[in-house]
Amino acid sequence: MEKDPFESYQREGDASKQERSYVWRTAVGLQKVDGLSPSKYLYDIAIDNIEGDLSFDEARKLINSYYEKKLESTSNATNVERIEEADKVSVRIAHILSENAFTFSPTQYLGIHRQLFQDILEHAGMVREYNITKKEWVLDEETVIYGDASHLKETLEYDFALEKNFNYKGLTLDEVIHHLAVFISRLWQIHIFEEGNTRTTAVFLIKYARTLGFKATNDIFADNSWYFRNALVRANYTDVHDGIYETTEYLELFLRNMLLNESNELNNRNLHVRSKSI
Repeated sequence: MEKDPFESYQREGDASKQERSYVWRTAVGLQKVDGLSPSKYLYDIAIDNIEGDLSFDEARKLINSYYEKKLESTSNATNVERIEEADKVSVRIAHILSENAFTFSPTQYLGIHRQLFQDILEHAGMVREYNITKKEWVLDEETVIYGDASHLKETLEYDFALEKNFNYKGLTLDEVIHHLAVFISRLWQIHIFEEGNTRTTAVFLIKYARTLGFKATNDIFADNSWYFRNALVRANYTDVHDGIYETTEYLELFLRNMLLNESNELNNRNLHVRSKSI
């Protein structure tokens, strides 16, 4: 959509409308990570929710009903299914981010994926059983080395245990941001799911940051979800032969904007490892 339908709510005096518009902008923006775009109908549903005319449960039911009819009457099921995914996952992200409930655990992480992708992905909430590679634009079509399928659950539990026992007391904000960047990049690198890892990690990050006392209520993901993913890639890629080393510097810029309300430039071209002119 050319005009952001949520923008006007950012200037609203009504705090509840501001908050709901934030979660919707974030939810919609995160679909860009996988090249998805929600339908106009989703935006209409979102506005009704922001205005208080629809609950999240009602919004979810309307979207489900809409696609039950849509898929029956279309000849281009593949295209409709991609839009359906964007719409359904957007509603679910907005709903999760509107709630305060959260437990720092591998079960919660897996549960977020299940909530987001149930009836969309066959293995929603389940650990992948095979190794994967993904060509990355930011790496000139090279891939990050993701977690070994034979040790994914153990690796996830290990990273959670380390973070749970970590003491933030006495750290400067710079040190906190760096530590969070390392933790979240390692969590993403496991890539424990077949699909939907970045969206799940983003939702988890927002919820976790709140438990650490950060408001995490700006909508940085609305316009920078692709940068977030590319920053995660750069935090997990090394090619000694070509002088390229993993770095959390780009992810830290993102987190500083997200958690400290800074205004660092987030430009995807700056992350490209080889031809910066592309």
